Amino acid sequence: MSFISAENVKFSYDEQNRNVLDDVSLKIKKGEFVALLGHNGCGKSTMAKMLNAMLLPEWGVVYVDNMDTSDEKLTYEIRSNVGLVLQNPDNQLVAGVIEEDVAFGPENLGVEPQEIRRRVDDALKAVGMYEYRTHAPHKLSGGQKQRVAIAGILAMEPSCIVFDEPTAMLDPNGREEVMKAIQSLHDKGITIVLITHYMNEAVLADRVIVMDKGRILTQGKPRDVFSEVPVLKRHRLDVPQATELAYRLIGAGVRFTDMPLNAEECVKLLEEVLG
Repeated sequence: MSFISAENVKFSYDEQNRNVLDDVSLKIKKGEFVALLGHNGCGKSTMAKMLNAMLLPEWGVVYVDNMDTSDEKLTYEIRSNVGLVLQNPDNQLVAGVIEEDVAFGPENLGVEPQEIRRRVDDALKAVGMYEYRTHAPHKLSGGQKQRVAIAGILAMEPSCIVFDEPTAMLDPNGREEVMKAIQSLHDKGITIVLITHYMNEAVLADRVIVMDKGRILTQGKPRDVFSEVPVLKRHRLDVPQATELAYRLIGAGVRFTDMPLNAEECVKLLEEVLG
């Protein structure tokens, strides 16, 4: 049973009806970790906004836990179920103290004060930011800010969190911090949809969906998708660095038993080849 289902979704931003999404259908299971990939303009961020009713299809339908996102009476419940974390955390931080910022969402949901306290503490602990709860957000690093933004969504206790390029503005340390937080949330059963340009982040997902020109190009397990190197390259899409190296070595006549997704797998396969 799918938690999120999009059926034949079409959407355009202009009067010329140039579809940003062109007959997109996809399904996401409860508790699944899905990475959504594609170059700029392929429609992935538009698709992300469809998943919590920030945008509505012009054609087709999106269901969240069997709720039609186009039903205005269900918008509140849908957005309580699906949280959206944006690329720039500064756009989501609204208070001068971290714990007050995380409490903002539950307060607007009308949650009781004692329950808010519990949710704020649990959310900050889940992303490793509890010890900073009385600090000012503007004094944090980029990775820390993004983790606080995640905590703010987490405090509303959604079933699913959609991350729209959450590490795009961060340095490598910040990206690692945020990805550890995302993996931790997935381990606790939260459904994750991650939009990213970093292939080393995508390989952590249960499933990868690749978009191109408003359509789904291919999808499957990371190893299966990234093994289609020629197809991805024809559409100007990247693959993990380890996969790229293996692909070039295969072109030079080296034979691999499998296609590596990370440095550790690549080293192991090279040791086998070199004997």
